[in-house]
This record gives sequence, C-alpha cells and structure tokens, in this order.
Amino acid sequence: MSGEDSVRDQLGEGEAVMTHGHTSTDNGTQETGGTDGTDGTDGTDGGTTEEFWDSRYGESDRVWSGNPNTVLVREVTGMRPGRALDLGCGEGADAIWLAAQGWRVTASDISGVALDKARRHAADAAGGVADRIDWQRHDLGVSFPAGTFDLVSTHFLHTPGDMPREEILRAAAAAVAPGGILLIVGHAGLPSWEPLPHPEVHLPTPDEVVASLQLPDGEWEVLLSEEHERIQTRPDGRPGTRTDNAVKVRRRAV
Repeated sequence: MSGEDSVRDQLGEGEAVMTHGHTSTDNGTQETGGTDGTDGTDGTDGGTTEEFWDSRYGESDRVWSGNPNTVLVREVTGMRPGRALDLGCGEGADAIWLAAQGWRVTASDISGVALDKARRHAADAAGGVADRIDWQRHDLGVSFPAGTFDLVSTHFLHTPGDMPREEILRAAAAAVAPGGILLIVGHAGLPSWEPLPHPEVHLPTPDEVVASLQLPDGEWEVLLSEEHERIQTRPDGRPGTRTDNAVKVRRRAV
C-alpha cells in the first residue's frame, strides 16, 4: 500500500507523498512493496480501502521505482527458489525480482489497478518472468491466497483505516511450509520530518511483531528481529531518516 501526504505520511510507508509498501532505500532510490487492507472507510475519504488504493495507483503510470525492496534482496539472495507468496505486491517489483531468481510466485494486492500495472511490468521483463507469477486480488482481511509456500514476504503492510494486521500476519505464518521462511518488514517509527506525534498510530517493534505471530514453541526459529535506520527523501526533496524493522522466522522442518 502507499499513501497520500496526510494519512500515508503519518502511517509511514514510502517516500514523500506515499507510504504503504514502497519506501526509499539507503541510497535514496525508491523501493517497492504493496497494498492491502480491509473494507474500512476511516482515512480513505469515505470510500473503501480498495477504492483508495485504486485511485492512488491510477494517478500515474508508475507510482514506485520498480526496484525490489532492499531487505528482501538481502535476505532471500542465496535461498533455493521454490514457491513464494508476496502479500501486498503493489506494482509487482518484489514478485518480478523473485520470479527472475527462479521462484514461482503468488502475488496479492487489494488494488486491481495495481495488479494490472504489475502484470504489464512482468510482461515487459525478460526470461519468462510473467509465466512464473500468479497475480491475485485479495482484501487480506476477508480472503487469503490458498496453499503453502517456501517463502512468504510482506513489506510495509500499513493502510489508512482499520486493518486486522496481526490476524493477516498470523495467516501469513500459517501459509509457510515446513522449512520455509516468513519475512515481515514494516515501519518502526514516524519519519524524522514529521512535526507532530500521532498517538493513534502504533508502529510495532520487532519484538511486538514476533509476539503477535503467536508462534508455537519449538516449531519456529527467529533468524532476524531488528530495527534499522535508512535514508528517505522528505516531501521537500531533502534527505531525511526513518526507522524500519525486519522480522525473519523459519518454520522448522518436520
């Protein structure tokens, strides 16, 4: 997901006037992530979350840079390709990168507009990438992609309005196959240029993310649970900073 200069900057995904699912990297280029939410209307100007994101993605031909998220590349490079699930895929950069590495990808977003753009970007990619991606529209608070996966990845799963984020992340964990990986990246704090606190916005710590998954004892291994600071372009074009977190857990093989 992403966002406008009011609600989305407060929630935190992304750069300048965007938030969910796409953020700027340490070198200032914009990363990609996705969109997903529920049917709540708060923060969406009276419309549904789907309408909010369809409108946002319809504003320009390419909202994000087309680059995969840095943490995804770092944590997945070297893994043996298998089946991957990308939750909140947006315009598809993460899914396209995974498919180019040999993964068979199910990529989900709430926005049909975003998915149409993702399909076009995949069709433009070389090496038969488009044939390895199954694009699916889901409001993750209502429906969820079927199957189990060797990798489940979600980046910046934040949205205006109500969203059962913890329930969605537990569903993501349930979709991980034995021996597989769950990778969750999100914002841990508001951007450095945000002048006022927003007590209604809770951005969980990595430990809170792990606790919210309610992983059964002895069945999972926590490989990564950390915060990291990165450079993000401010709305005025100058560099700023913000803190994100990353959680990577592995389901133990049976």
